[in-house]
Amino acid sequence: MLTTENTSIGFIGTGVMGKSMAGHLLNAGYPVYVYTRTKEKAKELLDKGAVWAATTKEIAEKANVIITIVGYPSDVEEVYLGEEGLVTNGRENTYLIDMTTSTPSLAERIHQEARKKGMFAFDAPVSGGDIGAKEARLAIMVGGDEEIFNQIEPILKIMGTNIILQGKAGAGQHTKMCNQIAIASNMIGVTEAVVYAEKAGLDPEKVLETITTGAAGSWSLSNLAPRVINGDFEPGFMIKHFIKDMSIALEEAERMGLELPGLSLAKSLYKQLADEGLSDRGTQALYKYWNQ
Repeated sequence: MLTTENTSIGFIGTGVMGKSMAGHLLNAGYPVYVYTRTKEKAKELLDKGAVWAATTKEIAEKANVIITIVGYPSDVEEVYLGEEGLVTNGRENTYLIDMTTSTPSLAERIHQEARKKGMFAFDAPVSGGDIGAKEARLAIMVGGDEEIFNQIEPILKIMGTNIILQGKAGAGQHTKMCNQIAIASNMIGVTEAVVYAEKAGLDPEKVLETITTGAAGSWSLSNLAPRVINGDFEPGFMIKHFIKDMSIALEEAERMGLELPGLSLAKSLYKQLADEGLSDRGTQALYKYWNQ
């Protein structure tokens, strides 16, 4: 059983969500080693007692549970399988938990390579954005070995409230694709509803009071539409990362012979915003497609 006494956690990626997630682990009493490309981004965690690691290799050498939430599949591949990587330099019986949204095929490959070295790898992407990360209410979608899952579940519960083992390696990433597909078309509807309310001369806040409690209700409508109304386009989840996720989903769909027109439309709209310099804004900035 993994306890605060026998567990050292390595955490790689302290961005919008990772910082809060690592903070919850510190607050739970776990020793936490952190690595990020820019040390300044980890300052708040270091001030709280986290220990800085200079490389991913150092994380692999010091921690027996390692959590990653980085940017792109290429980053995941480098962090796990590169020369300084976690699998490359890790120890037997280390638990590897990648919470990045990445490709199912890469999750399967990491799992296979980790198994060869007696390590346990899980893909565990999350949903809930910056709010869910701050409040430890993330949905966590896990792929990996069922017989090992119960050993890491208590650690995941420190960061989230809805943790489900979806199946074997790669299943977590496939589930996250379902999540992103549902969000993509929903965000079109959310932002169009706000635009319509404004053009009709309605009070958008009053409109939200009504429609969030009816059949139109969704997490995005309740949490992101108010940001739109207040002119807050800071990222809970950046457009550039959403485009990455949608691209993965479309590639996987094509591989399965599946057409997803709603997702294709959403990606094209977000791509236009990215081309106009808004790639670091939150997904709610889709509103700017209609109101520049």
